[in-house]
Formats: sequence, C-alpha cells, structure tokens
Amino acid sequence: MENRYRVCLIGCGRMGATIDDEVRDRPDSDLFLPYSHAAAIAACGRVEFAGVCDPIAEKAGAARERYGARQTFTDYETMIREVQPDIVCIATRPSAHAPASIFAAEQGVRGIYCEKPLCNSMAEADAMLQALETRGVKFNYGTQRRYVSLYRNLRAMTDAGDIGEVQAVIAHCGSSAAQWGHTHTADMLLFLSGDGEVEFLQGAAEIDDAAWEGDTLKQDAPISMGYARFANGVHAYLVASGGYEFEVSGTSGKLRTLSNGIGYSWRRLDEHGQLQDASGPEMRLESGTLRGLEDLVRALDEDGDTQGNLRLACRSQEMIFGFIESQRRGGMRVSMPLANRELAIAPDTY
Repeated sequence: MENRYRVCLIGCGRMGATIDDEVRDRPDSDLFLPYSHAAAIAACGRVEFAGVCDPIAEKAGAARERYGARQTFTDYETMIREVQPDIVCIATRPSAHAPASIFAAEQGVRGIYCEKPLCNSMAEADAMLQALETRGVKFNYGTQRRYVSLYRNLRAMTDAGDIGEVQAVIAHCGSSAAQWGHTHTADMLLFLSGDGEVEFLQGAAEIDDAAWEGDTLKQDAPISMGYARFANGVHAYLVASGGYEFEVSGTSGKLRTLSNGIGYSWRRLDEHGQLQDASGPEMRLESGTLRGLEDLVRALDEDGDTQGNLRLACRSQEMIFGFIESQRRGGMRVSMPLANRELAIAPDTY
C-alpha cells in the first residue's frame, strides 16, 4: 500500500491559493492548472491536506473551504508543531521562506516545496542549505517548468546529443523583475545548460541608485541583460526580447520552446550545413506545480533526490544576485561563488 503524506500550506494568497482563477479561462490554461499550491495539493492523490496557515484568518478559512484542508491556523509554527506534517508547502512572500523552511526542518518535516524567489540573500540561502541538508530534508523549488515533460524532454534530447555539443542557451524572456520574474529564467538557463556550476556572470539591470541601503536593494529591479559562463563550457544569455521562449543551440542543431511552452521546434543541420525541421517526441501540457509536488512525494518514497533540489535552487538564485552585483560594479564580471553573501534584494513588500 502506498504511503500517504500529510501536507500543510503556509501562505494562502495568490500563489498559495487563488492564482488558478487568473488563468482558468485562458486558451493555454493546460500549461498551468492546477496552478496554486493549494490546488496542486488537492489534486495529488498521494497526500492529505492537513492544514493551511495565513496571518489573515479569512484567507486561511477560504482556502480550507475551497480545497478541503482539515484545519486552519494563523501562525505556521503552531501549525507545524500541532499537525506534524510530512511536507510543508511555502507560498509566502520571500522574507519568510528561510525562517519557515529552517523551522520546518528543525521540527522534523521531511519535505519542503518552496515558492520562488528562494530568499532575499545568499546568507539566507546558506542558512537554509545548512539546516535542510544536515537533516536530510527533501526540497523542491517553485520554478515549475523544470518539472514538466516539455522542458524535461528537451533536456533529455540535449543530453542524448540530438543537437550535438551544446554551445549556448538563450532566454528570450524580456526585461523583467529580478526576483519576481527572472528567478524562472535563471532556473531554465541552469537546467538547459546541464545544471552545472557557474564560473562567472555579467549583467545589466535598471536600478535606481537611491534604492540601495547599504548592501540591500529596496527595489526588485528589472534585469535587461545577463550572461553566464558555466564550467562545462556552455554560454547562457538572458536577452531583452520577449515571448518567454528558450533556445538551446548546439553544434548540429537547435531546440526552441514556443510561446511560453505550448510546443517546441527542433532543427538539425543537413549534409549542406543548413538547418532543417526535424520531428521529435510529442510533448504533453501539464501542471508544473502538481508535477513538482508529485516529484517530492516520489523522492520521499524512494529516499532519493528531487528534480529541483535546494543546491540547484541556491545556484539559480545566486545567478540573480550575481547579475545585480555586476550592475552594481558597472557591468564588471562577477566570479562565483558570490563573495558578498549579505547582498540582498528586499523591497519592503517582500
């Protein structure tokens, strides 16, 4: 008989419980639904929705009624102590991610599914890594594309050599907020490049100099350009052109996602050196939030690793801080690991 895991949700706001309503009537809704953490918990057949928490009691009550959670709380520490969940989903603003994750790990929670951005500084990320790895806590990060078949199949095709040796990954994701938008972008640059170590970064961001308070940036500044050099030799580029598409370019072909993941194209070099359309595996549309939760359950079943583990989450988060640090230094190259672990992106609303 399969184990069933008790899940608690911290944060019943937009990504926690209500974002599904924003996309339900869109023609591409299959890319998202179930989208919120609460909706994914309710849809996952391997878990019990044991509790929800939000400091605004009305939000917690609405999530409980809508998704069938057993109990409501306004304090996550009380909820974790009383319910003793196996898994905690964290969908708060980022300032709570590190303390909530660390407290959950200290209380014996076995798995954490944390929404992006991971945290406000690499000092917080380091503390999370220490607390969770020491206790063997499984972790998945809320960068949902990593868990769905379209992107996983593209990664498998590049690993299999279907476009030759990977040379570059290009993110056509526009100029977007560092933490709120480009945490997704950084994770996909990392994922499609092979999830390897980053050697150095350069970036440009639209920062108001008055937004700096010491090492803390009080603005989630748009990043308009980013370059990352990976230790495996892959070049990764974030460019200002929009469309939310990712291109992987290799020595014998190219793969490119289309219109934020509704499909993809594959072109291969023919005998004359011309790129020609090729036919690859079909890609199904599916919810990344649900697949991330299911992957966490699988990791608990097998005592194995997750697809979006905390070390990878820290690596992609560090890329964001590296781009910002590069802008702060006038566009200079920033070596990894980032030396200034106290550099923070922390607007008052975060």
